[in-house]
Amino acid sequence: MVDIALRTSVGPKRQSARDVGFAAGIIAILSIFFLPIPAFMIDIGLAFSIALSVLILMVALWIERPLDFSAFPTVLLVATLLRLALNIATTRSILSNGSEGVTAAGYIIGGFSKLVMSGDFVIGLIVFAILMTVNFVVITKGATRIAEVGARFTLDAIPGKQMAIDADLSAGLIDDKEAQRRRRELEEESSFFGSMDGASKFVRGDAIAGLIILAVNIFGGIVIGATRHNMPLQQAADVYVKLSVGDGLVSQIPALIISLSAALLVSKGGTRGATEAAVLNQLVKYPRALSVAALLMFGMAVAPGLPFFPFAVLGSVLGFIAYEAPKRIARERQAEEARHAAAEQAAQQEVSESVKESMRSAEIELCLGKQLATRLLVSHNELAARVAKMRRKFAKQYGFVVPEIKLSDSLSVPTKGYQIKIHGTVVAAHELRIGDLLVIVGDGRRPDLPGDDVREPAFGMKAVWISQTFANELKREGFNPVDNISVLLTHLSEVIRNNLSQLLSYKDMRSLLERLGPEYKRLIDDICPSQISYSGLQAVLKLLLAERVSIRNLHLILEAIAEIAPHARRAEQVVEHVRMRIAQQICGDLMDGGSLKVLRLGNRWDLAFHQSLKRDSKGEVIEFDLDPAMVEDFGRNASAVIRERMDQGHQFVLVATPEARPYVRMVVERLFATLPVLSHLEIARGVEIKSLGSIS
Repeated sequence: MVDIALRTSVGPKRQSARDVGFAAGIIAILSIFFLPIPAFMIDIGLAFSIALSVLILMVALWIERPLDFSAFPTVLLVATLLRLALNIATTRSILSNGSEGVTAAGYIIGGFSKLVMSGDFVIGLIVFAILMTVNFVVITKGATRIAEVGARFTLDAIPGKQMAIDADLSAGLIDDKEAQRRRRELEEESSFFGSMDGASKFVRGDAIAGLIILAVNIFGGIVIGATRHNMPLQQAADVYVKLSVGDGLVSQIPALIISLSAALLVSKGGTRGATEAAVLNQLVKYPRALSVAALLMFGMAVAPGLPFFPFAVLGSVLGFIAYEAPKRIARERQAEEARHAAAEQAAQQEVSESVKESMRSAEIELCLGKQLATRLLVSHNELAARVAKMRRKFAKQYGFVVPEIKLSDSLSVPTKGYQIKIHGTVVAAHELRIGDLLVIVGDGRRPDLPGDDVREPAFGMKAVWISQTFANELKREGFNPVDNISVLLTHLSEVIRNNLSQLLSYKDMRSLLERLGPEYKRLIDDICPSQISYSGLQAVLKLLLAERVSIRNLHLILEAIAEIAPHARRAEQVVEHVRMRIAQQICGDLMDGGSLKVLRLGNRWDLAFHQSLKRDSKGEVIEFDLDPAMVEDFGRNASAVIRERMDQGHQFVLVATPEARPYVRMVVERLFATLPVLSHLEIARGVEIKSLGSIS
């Protein structure tokens, strides 16, 4: 803990120190513009400028792709700023102390004036002019043009690349993380080439500034030397021109190196790999070209008047490469063929395994018709976000995470329809009206607009499909139109709710148990498998979910199971006891407006169900035997009463005796699958009860 705390505290401090150091360096560069600095500091600055330019060149040569050096525009600006600051500092020193000799502005400038110019400023001027021509006319101009074209083409290609990423994501070729990575890379690419377009202007401006500074140094130095220091005009010209040209050479050599770095960076384009690998691999790829070049070198070596040795050496080197290149290409081809063979073998193995994989069906699958799938692809992100939100809601409400929902399309589904499959079996299907809105009216008034009367797919309520063009009119009339995605997801949500017991797998149950605390793990070890098996425990949870009873309070359920497990073996008996123990939760989930609305069985049906229960010698119910005619009679009576209460908008439960409750539920769920059936013992203490009548 202490070590982690130290590392986390040292990390930000180190980062803060680097930030402060970088900012201090920029301020120091800016201060050079206004403050005089001694000659030895100028030498250090010039040496640092040369080292920085060489480092930039090496990085530009060895990076794999241009985006790997995305900070280049910023580095270029800092390097240009440093050179200009040093130019001002050297100008100040040359004009102030030029009468002292060629070392007045430091030993680096004096050394360059002696080394490059050989003591003659005319040679220095010519060398400087050549360097400026190479930098300004050749390298900088070409790099600027490449950067402009690259930025324009990159920006023009962004919409197409974005559409390609979205198409791959919609087709399932890539996942969300890969799509985000590609989009981020696309943004970085556009920003980089746009920045390079502007950064190339720094290089061009730096070259122009070098010419102006050289002219100012020469003219100003001669004037100051002749007027301030009483030097002869020839001597003043000799000293100040040498110093000015030396200063120009010292500043232009790093500028030339950085210009070359920028040109290498922007000219690399889409080529991947280090520059030497990319260039050399492509140059030696054609042995015939190498052979012709070697023959030409040998021909020039034996030509009269030309030196033999350099051309012969070059011809030999090119000939050797031309001889070895086909062998290397053959080895690479063999290696590539071996990789292809391995890939094909792996693909064949994958195909053979995919047959087994195809036998597995998705736990939840939403299969769309072609036209509906095409329409929903436009709002794919919205659909994915709402499905994820729905799964989170189910997890919070029912205590376990429902499986991921597979999205597919099929020609066997109507073009505007969809199918909802559970474990590969179609459990619901419906057709949508693309471009229309669904208005749910129930038993209320119908909109005074043209439309088709239908049944809403999730709950079977009366509804009307109305064209989307009438959306504003519907809202003005007080209706809430529902779009296609909402209709589909509501239906999907209700189907999942009705099949929760099928979606709780053994693996899911074990995951839920693993997340419990150590005390409850010990409780599970006490009762499983000595008193109840894990499959029996799963059966209890599935029976609870089948009646939409949440298992989020799993610890309470396990305590209730531990109480009854030694005395009951059948899962149905265990469930009834668990329901009584979590009565507070069940009633809380079913309450409406602070009270629990109940519909009771009449005396006739209480007596009928009681008499239909056959018991053994121990008094336990072993059989339910109710006359089929009475079952039909009960169904008619219950349907009439329940439908009447539902039409009145009540949310209520049906209450029966504890022993008859499972069998009442068994009959009622065929008619009203979502109607909860409770026993008297499952109504928690303190719950306000509001009676809606009875079935009689």
